[in-house]
Amino acid sequence: MKKNSRLTTAPQFLGIECGGTRTVALLADAGGKQLKRIESGPANLRLLDAAQLAKHFRALAKSFPHPTALGIGMAGARTEADRHRIRAAAAKAWPRVPCVATNDLETALAAAPVTRLQTPVTRVLVLSGTGSCCFGKTPTGKTAKVGGWGHILGDGGSGYDIGLRALKTAISQYDQSGALPKLGQRLLSALQLNEPDDFIGWAQAAAKPEIAALAREVFAAAERKDSLAGHILERSTVPLVYDALACARRLARAGELVEFIFSGSNLLKQPSFAAAVAGRIKAEWPRAGIIRLERESVWGAVALAMSDARVPIPDINELAGHKPAELNAQPAELPPTEQRHPRSLKLDKLTTDAAIRLMLSEDAKIPAALLLKRREIARSVELIVRALRGGGRLLYVGAGTSGRFGVLDASECPPTFRTPPDMVQAIIAGGQQAIWSAVEGAEDDAAAGARAVEFRGITPRDVVVGIAASGRTPFVWGALGAAQRRGAKTVLLCFNPHLKIPRGSKPDVVIAPDTGPEILTGSTRLKAGTATKLVLNIFTTLAMVQLGKVCSNLMVDLNPSNVKLRDRAVRIVRELTGADAAAAQAALEQAGWVVKVALQKLHH
Repeated sequence: MKKNSRLTTAPQFLGIECGGTRTVALLADAGGKQLKRIESGPANLRLLDAAQLAKHFRALAKSFPHPTALGIGMAGARTEADRHRIRAAAAKAWPRVPCVATNDLETALAAAPVTRLQTPVTRVLVLSGTGSCCFGKTPTGKTAKVGGWGHILGDGGSGYDIGLRALKTAISQYDQSGALPKLGQRLLSALQLNEPDDFIGWAQAAAKPEIAALAREVFAAAERKDSLAGHILERSTVPLVYDALACARRLARAGELVEFIFSGSNLLKQPSFAAAVAGRIKAEWPRAGIIRLERESVWGAVALAMSDARVPIPDINELAGHKPAELNAQPAELPPTEQRHPRSLKLDKLTTDAAIRLMLSEDAKIPAALLLKRREIARSVELIVRALRGGGRLLYVGAGTSGRFGVLDASECPPTFRTPPDMVQAIIAGGQQAIWSAVEGAEDDAAAGARAVEFRGITPRDVVVGIAASGRTPFVWGALGAAQRRGAKTVLLCFNPHLKIPRGSKPDVVIAPDTGPEILTGSTRLKAGTATKLVLNIFTTLAMVQLGKVCSNLMVDLNPSNVKLRDRAVRIVRELTGADAAAAQAALEQAGWVVKVALQKLHH
């Protein structure tokens, strides 16, 4: 009988670093000796779904089948939900193996040499390669990240930044003097281009790494005392130093010792550039220690694996500010939306005519279920009207289908009622991409819901409406919790009458009609979706009526932005004034197509 290899071999620790360029996996023994190292393709968490991530890890497991523990640092991992995704995928490749999962910045920081100080200090990783970023950590585990926004929004002091500055400066010099500077000539030669005009087509088609590669030419030119190259490098140090200091200030007090760990090709392979960055940091932070990251950053993932500390998954409600034991307890029965409908057990066998009759007969029950909750709906309308009259806003928050209905209702308000775009807003888990496609794990991230609300600057004047068919969506609860902490009024719209909410976490209004099981089990885009659309219609339509944007049953504050709506505006003015078509259109044109102003002109 074959003995279990895990019991008969010495401990082996597998570190994996996944980045946008490549993945490095390294196996080491307990003494820190490298046993095996391989490289594979890139892996950014933001670009992989669950199946792709698991496949990536399974491929690595073929080379490393039995590690004692895992440490994984992955580009794109930002939140606890992201780290949970990594651990869940790793568990499919290495079942029952302890796994510490984090981002590739933290693994790089963990790879830095340990200095012989009496007490641990705050450390800040300063990374400058193709891109740039700063990541810091205190001895107590508090972290801060500055930069890392990519080349469009950030990457100051990176290879990309240096390369692009060189191109722009060379072209600017050419425009001003009519002569291409030596640095520009060097770039032409490196790119095998013939004249300055050729830069246009090349730059438009060049990928980020190609532009970043030009930094090597700038460094080489600076070594030959090219003043233009030197000036570019001097200016490029500024945003990198600014980010490093900002990261340090978020973690340590002025005057405290902070170790700045230099990483990335520009800081490790370009001594003059590194010296300039170090000099600027020390000038602003006198007690700064500068340390080079001498060994490969994947060793930080190995170090985390050696810690053999599985990172706990915080309860979603704890992240959202709720009492975890009560709200996280499973209800006595499934939400109606998740139960099987007895009338549709043979849906796959029904004729089309019979299926249509079945679906419409079920939809016909929705108004009665909503009527039973008309008091709660009316109370919500009152809160919304009060908020909008007081200069506040209405924000919908949801995931998946629920979030899309929020986006739809919010987007209809400006053209229908001429509201400012920020008066009625929508937040959907996963952001813009989630409007038309699923975003892996987005709805499970309570902390992301809280952050989304906080970044919208919620105040006590606002109303936040959480939409969740089951009533249990973590993203929505995270948003509601943050809104409550900021003093905003909150409403929960769900279709789970069995939901039990702790008193301290309960929204100001809970609307929980029982629309029953879906014809297609769990497909909340059906009855629950229809009911959601009806309730949101009521919210904004009746709120706008009370705000004076409706006269009789006519929308007197619409935005006539196309031919159809301008025709409607003319009809509205005619209906309310008795004017003929020509007079109504003339009044609207004089009023800039603002219906209310046109009505005032004709009434006077």
